Amino acid sequence: MDSFLVLASIVFPISMFILQKFWMKFRLIFNIGAIISTLIFGNIASLSILEIIKNKSVFMTNIHAVFLNPLFLFTGAYIGIYILYQLLILTIFSSFIPTYNPTDKKKS
Repeated sequence: MDSFLVLASIVFPISMFILQKFWMKFRLIFNIGAIISTLIFGNIASLSILEIIKNKSVFMTNIHAVFLNPLFLFTGAYIGIYILYQLLILTIFSSFIPTYNPTDKKKS
């Protein structure tokens, strides 16, 4: 299971990058998926914390019960994959933009 998670965290962002290169609508789909996942993830986390504060039951088992929610786990996983995908885009596209031009010297 561990190797599957590590392999998936490498394969899925690369697959997302390749898909968005061939069909630009995938970029929009991935972005909308990230927005929806972030909203769901944040709402589940905040509602769980609110329930714990209301019940005044701040125990480790109550706090960690949020990890039993499959929707929380799925959206969190997508956010993690999406961040890796965005870092891949940033890394690849920023390598084509020159950040230093030795012929462009400022006069002091």
